[in-house]
This record gives sequence, C-alpha cells and structure tokens, in this order.
Amino acid sequence: MNKRFYPLLVFLVLVMMGMACALPFGGAPSPSADEVGTVVALTFQALTPVSEGPTATPEPAAGLLPRSLYYLGTDDAGLTQIFRIDRDGTTRHQVTSETVNAGNFDVSPVDGSVAYVVNNQLLLINSDGSGRRVLVDGDPLDENAAFLNNISNPVFSPNGQTLAYGHQGLNFYALSTGVTNRVIENQIDNVSGIPFPKELYSPDQYSPDGSKLLLSLGHYEGASAAIYYPDSKALVRLNGGEGSLICCGNEEWTADSSTFYAANPSFGMFLSGMWRVDAATGTVTQLLPSEAGGGMYNIPDEPFLAPDGQLYYFFAQVAAPDGFVSRAPLKIVRSAPDGVTGRTNVVDEEFNLMNEALWAPDASIVIVAIAPTEEVYQGGQAEIVYLDGRPGVELTSFAQQMKWGP
Repeated sequence: MNKRFYPLLVFLVLVMMGMACALPFGGAPSPSADEVGTVVALTFQALTPVSEGPTATPEPAAGLLPRSLYYLGTDDAGLTQIFRIDRDGTTRHQVTSETVNAGNFDVSPVDGSVAYVVNNQLLLINSDGSGRRVLVDGDPLDENAAFLNNISNPVFSPNGQTLAYGHQGLNFYALSTGVTNRVIENQIDNVSGIPFPKELYSPDQYSPDGSKLLLSLGHYEGASAAIYYPDSKALVRLNGGEGSLICCGNEEWTADSSTFYAANPSFGMFLSGMWRVDAATGTVTQLLPSEAGGGMYNIPDEPFLAPDGQLYYFFAQVAAPDGFVSRAPLKIVRSAPDGVTGRTNVVDEEFNLMNEALWAPDASIVIVAIAPTEEVYQGGQAEIVYLDGRPGVELTSFAQQMKWGP
C-alpha cells in the first residue's frame, strides 16, 4: 500500500490526524499541518526529493504498466504535486499545479480524476489537470488542535460516485449531487477546557465490491482499524491481534471483499507480524508472529493475495539486538494464503530502505519506492520489479503515495 506509518510516529501522526501511510509528504517546503506525511517529513526534516525532470534511464517499452500510475512528486519549484505516468511507463504528466504542497489524494477508478487536499480544502481535478474545483472547505486549522477540523484521506468508491473523507468524523460526498453527509462524529473529550482526541475516524480504502470501507481509528494511545458498512451504517471493530498494528493504510483487501491482510514490518513500540481479518466479524487471525525463535523476528510487509491464489509479500527474519527493527532488507516471497505453507523466494533481489510498494492486479510486477538515505521515511526512487526475473526498470526518481489509475 501507499501509506506507511512507523510505530514511533504513530502517536504524533494521529494527534495531527492527517492519517494516510504514506500520505502527503513534502519536500523541503513545509506542507500544511493536517497532512500526515507532512508531520512525518517535518519530524525527520530530511525529505528533499528532486524535481520531476528527465531521467537517464533507458526508454521503457510500450505497455509497461497495467494501468496508469499516480503519485506525489515534486515540481521544478520544489512543491509536492500529483503526477501521472501513462501505461507506456514513459509519458509523464503533472496533474496539479498548486502554489502550496498537495496532500492526501485518491484517484477515481472510473475516469482518473483526482480528489486531494490543499489548504484544508477537498478539491477535485480532471486527470489532465483541468476543471479544478473545491468540493469542501474545512476552514482554517486550529494550530493547537488541528484534529478538530482538518480534512484528510479522500477515498473514491469503486464506482466513482462517492468520496469518503475525514473531517470532524467520517463523511461521504456524493459527486452527482454535491451533498455531503457525516455518518460518524469524532469523539473529543474536553479536559480542563482543552480538546483531547478520544477516537478519530478516517477512511483508508473501500473493499473491491464497494460494500465495506476500512477505517483508521485514532486514539491518544495509538491506532486501530474498523470496517464500516455504508448500507447498514454498521461499524465492525477488530477483535484479537493484541499488540499488532493494523491500521493506517497498511491493509490489503482480498478480491472477494471478505477479508483483508495487514502486516507491520517494524518491531519496537508495536509487534511485527502479519494478520488476516474477517470483515464480517472483525476477527483477527495471526499468520506470522513477531518472534521467529532463536532471537530472530519475522518482518513481513505489503501482503497481496493474487488471482493465482498465492500470497505474495516482502519478508525477512532478522535479529533485534537493540530491541528495535525498522526497514530491514526484504525479499519477495510467495506462499499459500496462510503466509507459511510453501513459502519460497520469488526473486533474488533484496530490497533495502523500502518505504512503499504497489502490486499489479495480477502480481506480475510490483513497483517499489526505495529511500535514497536512511533519513528519508516517505517515498523514494520508484522502480518496476518483475517477478519473472527480468531486470527492473526505473519509473521516476521520486514517488510517494503510489496509486493505480484506470
């Protein structure tokens, strides 16, 4: 997935409540405070991607990508903008041209239009950069309590007719009528007159059939996930998986919308491991425990159940002499859906400092974003990795929040 949260930052990120994983993320300029990636970038003060100029890589062949690819990159002024690469893997378009950093975004699976956040406004723009319009204005942020009214995480429904987004709770915007409806209010406590986030709701992703919506639940002590059913308005909370980090865009639905997988590749504040969640009951099943035995730890990341019935994911077993693991070198493996049976390496390449990965729908390729240095915790050089062993192809020198378009 395109959203990455590292455990030591979870509390800070959730208080700011721009929840997305790999969400807006700026370059050297400081983006607005309601964007999660911005908080991460400001925390590390180290993310300075280069502009989207021509690269020295060989020209890829036509039809390199299964779909168009959208991502956050930087323009010539060093501002974070939304870009699109066509299916040929070469033709690159700048979709937005904001005067400040663009933030969380999502792509319509129907027509490639983009919903995104800028200046605490929810905007919509056509895939070619035309028709920019404001859908929702969140008003100026409270610098001391941005979670009170920040807009975050627009998410398109599979039919492209509805936008879910966070703003004082969970909201749905009907694109056909322009009517927005808040279905769950954020829970805010006032302690001695000071607002305090008790539980905050932010959408992550719809199930493939559109019947369910994954939510991130922000709490003062951390984060969790839940499943919301738009038709019945039921909220199913997770049960089991204590100590796990299941939230914030690290989940991946199965094609039949019945379950989703989640993995945490970091060990420290939360347990590393991999889990499968039943969407009807919220029951969490642990597939890979944190401890692998002999002082080693299981480090899985980016699980994806492919059409061939095999589970693909990034994986390593490493020691944690300091009691902490973050961004261990990983290899791509394949197994039965339980994550264990028949597990085998798919390619020999090892991925170090990987911040993000995006699987092709048929798992024939995966696009990885590799950080240029250890200090960069969002995005990186985007490269196609072929699972049949062909040499990889660089797509762009920097990308974050990678998403497929139509």
